[in-house]
Amino acid sequence: MIKTAKFLLSNTDHNKCPAPTKPEFAFIGRSNVGKSSLINMLTNHKGLAKTSGRPGKTQLINHFVIDDRWFMVDLPGYGFAKVSKTLKGEWDKMIKGYLTERENLEAIFVLIDSRLEPQKIDLEFILWCAENEVPIVLIFTKADKLSHSKVQSNVAAFLKAAKGIFEETPLYFVTSAESAKGREEVLEFINAVTEDFYAEN
Repeated sequence: MIKTAKFLLSNTDHNKCPAPTKPEFAFIGRSNVGKSSLINMLTNHKGLAKTSGRPGKTQLINHFVIDDRWFMVDLPGYGFAKVSKTLKGEWDKMIKGYLTERENLEAIFVLIDSRLEPQKIDLEFILWCAENEVPIVLIFTKADKLSHSKVQSNVAAFLKAAKGIFEETPLYFVTSAESAKGREEVLEFINAVTEDFYAEN
């Protein structure tokens, strides 16, 4: 389990990110998918990532160092943020530059709202990741808001919609920031990848 989680820095340029000496795991999703709440749940630090009722609050690449072993990165969300097209274009360039150039990025967790039918914007983003060989893991959020059967139905529908994008079904987790559902499974995955990183470097 996570013992320490500290904010490191924020910036808009992947070239200014911390030295790539630790494995890195990034979190991204639609602007109101519950990303900050999930990050706070995983780290067990309520105020680590800033939560807001206003979509689009995160506008920078935010680095946190976890147990001095790995980096957690909170990325700006995509879609629905009430900002100018110019700023959206800058976000797009910033995010895609980071995802394709960051050499120690072990996985990007793409957050999907488990309450919804498959959303075009999510499918378009994971298609872009597949085309650019960005390693993704899906995290379905807000699983406490619906019945278990409905969540499973929505997850299955999304995986079916994404079937044409991947040769194999991507790894995925079902989570709830409220109940901490999925916390142990996500952290076990991160720990395993982190151990592999240090074994190879």
